Formats: sequence, C-alpha cells, structure tokens
Amino acid sequence: MSTQPRSPLDLPTSPRKSQPQQGTRGDTRLYLVIGAVLLLCVCAGLIFLALQFFDGDNPLQPEAEATTIAAPSNATLTIAVSPAMAPTFEMLVAQFNAQKLQTPDGQPMVVQTVALEPDKMVAQSLGAPAFQAIAPDSSLWLTQLEQRWAAQQGAVEEAGSLIPIGDRRIDAPLRYAISPIVIVAWESVARDLGWPLEPVGWEQVQRKATRDPDFKWSHPSTNNASGLLATLAEFYAGAGLTRGLTEDAATAQTTLDYVRAVEATVRFYGEGEAVIMQRLAAEGRDFLDAFVAQEQVVIAWNQLGRGERLVALYPAEGTLWADHPLALLELGANGETPVTPNQRNTYRAFGAYIIGAEAQQQLLLAGYRPTDLSLDLNAPGSPFAAVDTAGNESPVDWRQPQTTLQMPPASVIEVVQNVWWFTKRPTNVFLVVDTSGSMAEGDKLPSTQAALIAFLIQMQGDRDRVGLIEFGSGVKRVEGLRRLDADGRSEMTDIINSMTARGNTALLDAIWEAYGYLLREDDREAINAIVVMTDGQENASNLSLRELQKRLAQQSGATETGTPVVIFTIGFGDDLDDAMLEDIARVGGGQYRRASETDIQELYRIISTYF
Repeated sequence: MSTQPRSPLDLPTSPRKSQPQQGTRGDTRLYLVIGAVLLLCVCAGLIFLALQFFDGDNPLQPEAEATTIAAPSNATLTIAVSPAMAPTFEMLVAQFNAQKLQTPDGQPMVVQTVALEPDKMVAQSLGAPAFQAIAPDSSLWLTQLEQRWAAQQGAVEEAGSLIPIGDRRIDAPLRYAISPIVIVAWESVARDLGWPLEPVGWEQVQRKATRDPDFKWSHPSTNNASGLLATLAEFYAGAGLTRGLTEDAATAQTTLDYVRAVEATVRFYGEGEAVIMQRLAAEGRDFLDAFVAQEQVVIAWNQLGRGERLVALYPAEGTLWADHPLALLELGANGETPVTPNQRNTYRAFGAYIIGAEAQQQLLLAGYRPTDLSLDLNAPGSPFAAVDTAGNESPVDWRQPQTTLQMPPASVIEVVQNVWWFTKRPTNVFLVVDTSGSMAEGDKLPSTQAALIAFLIQMQGDRDRVGLIEFGSGVKRVEGLRRLDADGRSEMTDIINSMTARGNTALLDAIWEAYGYLLREDDREAINAIVVMTDGQENASNLSLRELQKRLAQQSGATETGTPVVIFTIGFGDDLDDAMLEDIARVGGGQYRRASETDIQELYRIISTYF
C-alpha cells in the first residue's frame, strides 16, 4: 500500500497529504534572511543541551524541583519538554514571553520550561509535578499517562475516594510539530544501501548487517518514542500489514521470527535524539553507520556542516510519526496545587502562539514539519527543499514517507512492548564493581548495591545473562553469566547484597578479566558488554593502562574473528581518573559518565536501556 502523506492532525489513524505549493517571494525572502542563522543556533543549542545533559560533572538530567504555586492569580506556566525539542521550544517560549501578554486581570503571562525525558514526565505527572503542562515527543506518552492515571484513580476509589475513575489527567491537547521516524545513515552508507535509486527498509538493513560484520546500526530502547515507533514498524512489516495491527498479528510466529531477525543485527540499543546528537558531535563518522531517529536529526546535523552528510531513509515497509503534542495537566485530585485560571489563560495563549504562523515557520526552519499545511515544504530556503542551497540533492524528502502506518490501539502497543523483550537481541553483560576500602565511606556501597539490583530489574529479557566481577586489591570474585530467569535474578541479588568493601583498586585487571570471559564465551548472537564502576584511581593492577588499551584496540579491530564487546565506565565520587575512564570507554565503543550517591541508581537505569 503506497499513499501520500496527509494532514498531521490525522496521524494516529491515516497517512498525511503532501504539502500544498503555496510559497511566496515574501516567504522565500524570510527563509533566506533568517533561516541560516536561526537554524545554526537551534542545532548548536541541541548539541549544547546534550553535552550539558551528559557533562562529565553531572551526567544525569535533574528531576524537576518541586515548587509551590499557590496564588490564585498566578499566570506562570511551567512546561516539561522532551530534551531533543527543548532548544527549539525554549526559543519559542522566549519569543512568546517577549510579547509581555497579560491575563484579563492584569497578571503577566509567563511560560518557563524544564527539560525532562518523557517517561519521567509520565511518572511525575501521576504525583504532584512541578509543572502544569507537558510537551513529550509523541502522543504515545499521553495515552500511557491517561491509562496509568485511570488505574491509579480506580485504586483510590476502591479505598473510598469520591474521585470518579473517568477523570482525565490531561486537557486541551494540541499538536504543534511532526517528524517521521526514519533510518538515518551517513551518505556513503545510504548509497551503498541503494539510496536514492532504490527504496530502503528493514530488510536491506538486516541484509547489510548480516553480510558485513563491520556494519553497525541501532535503534533506541522502546522506552523512547523513536525506538518504540520503529519497533511497531518492524512488527507491522513482519505481519505484512500497514494498518489494523492486532494482538494476534503481533504475536504470530511469522511476525516474531521477522522481528527477531531484524533485531539480531542491532549493535546495541540506547537513548533518544538528544543523546544521539551528543554522540554525533563527539564521534562524528566513527559513530554508528545507521540509526533510528526523527527526520529532524538529519536536518539539524547537516546544517552544522561537520563532515559527511546524514541521509534520511524512509522505511519502504512504512513508518510512524513523532507528533509532538502539548497538553495541560488537570491537577488537584490528590491534594496537589491546582492549575490556576490564569495559568489556563497562559496555556491557551501559548498554544495559540505555537501553532501560529511565526512559530510554525521557525519550527520548519528547525527541521520539524509544521502542522500549518499552508507552509510549503519545498519552497526555496526550506530545509526540506528538493535541492539545497548548494545545489545538492536533499538528504530528506518532503514527499516521504509514501506509506504511513496506522497507530495501533493502546492494548496492542502494550503487547508489542512486552513481546519486544523476547524478540530483541539478547545481552551478555558483566557488571565490574569496585569494592575497595573507599567504598565503605558513607552510603557508597549500599547505594551501589541498590543501583545494581535496579539494573537487574530493568533487564527483562528471558535470554539476557548477567555476570559480576568484584575487585579491590585484585579480582576478589568472579560470578559467571547467569540467565535472568527467577532463579538467576535471585542468585545475583544475593551476590550483590553480600559484597563487602576492602582493599585497593585493581581496576584494569578486573576489566580485562571480564573482557577475556566474554571473548571465551564467543557468543556472537548477543550484545556483549561490560559496565565498570569505580570510586577511585587505579593503584593495584598488574596490567598497565597502555597494555589494556592495546589489547582492547586489537580486539575491537578484529570484528571478523572476534566478539565485539562494548564498555561503559562509571565514575562514582570525586577521587577519579576521568581521562583514563573516558579513554577506556572510547576504545571500548561505549560511554563514560559520572555519578553520585543520589543518582547512581538512575544512571544504571539509563545504561540498562542499551541492552
């Protein structure tokens, strides 16, 4: 089935029409005058946000700090926004605030933002959030919030509450931008896959990854919108459908076999667009050959002019859209501070602004498709124009996707999320844990133990295996890989709880011990990984840093004869050799991040999304 894109307001159920050709000379002049400067600022902001988000001193995005807004006349509206959209959104907020609008009773309308991952938005929105509105990257999160809210209120009502089960948690939702989910590839890789002469889809990616052991591609974990939407597209392709995906079709053996074959070629999973932009800025062409993201990432990267271009490949089997909703929260049910009438006025005014002509043009220039269908995507100066300002063929195609998949019901989405754990690529991961004497200080060891157990809980695949190496003055304990069934999870939990702190820090020996174990296992069907945590500097290994680097580099360069192993390093505390940990992660193809006693559990949760 092949159809033209349609109205973004119909995205959950139908394809989107092509944009009408209504560009004017005035429009073009506007694009040319402000386009380059504005877009470069926005793209630089994306990378700045991502670098701040994973800054060596503070790798974790902070929780929104609780604030009390009790004054009935208060007109300040706080909106939680997805990190990847945050720089563009904040620019629009600043322009709205600059208008100095007032409510009917003379209060200044002010919008402020907090960048927050959508799964955290949902979790915090169920309690007493420090924000009154949310702007996730997909309506998937609004549906999830309403489902969880209804279940929560149902439990409250059974306890004698007068709150009706049917009360909704969100109000007045609107869409202000859209972006299709695409397979992003470097231009040379895209041409090798058949672009622009042939359509490219999951089958071509799977075939390339199977034949070429050096080919690396990934999609985010399904707790990110782009990862979940891509996974839904895979299930649709496996079922041979473009609409009407049912639970039976999603769980049919032929569908599961198809998805498992595609997923088996994933190098590793991961986070959303903000982190992708950060890794592109840090690693460039050495990053993955291809990955799943919103189309906007392609435009944002290319406008920076850093080396080879990225190209958007629209899956031939069809794709779904990130539809960027904005929604007001209905607060006050559980004793939290209600939204004031003036905050509602501010929400309505900002909503009208963000779907208005000025904001829609700026969203277009930032690489998002506007919901205003009067804007011509193919006008000169538009980042979607068929030929760019240098006369090159555009790396994005405003006429695509030709096939838009129907968003399945919430019950089917939930089934796909659950079944994905049984179709994704399995993982062998070693937790390499510092239990030297310094870990006895304060709550370091208990915090680490809680974080490790939380990591086990996050790993839900029945084919995943976890091992543990504990080190102090030497390698103190080696616990081999255990399948995370009920017995294996219980055994690993007991092992973690029995750890004690003593000795020095033989970090390098412990890393090589885990690496050697995975090499001997030689399980090429799985993602093989090491997650290293230390709170101090290396001072007791027999192996030198240079020798470890040499061995890791030799192994990472032998993908045809060896098992690829990715290494994540975590620095816990203040007495650290950051440069050493960063270098080990770089050579191991992973990432280095810092943690504190308060955020180490969240950091392990984030890292678990890669597996």
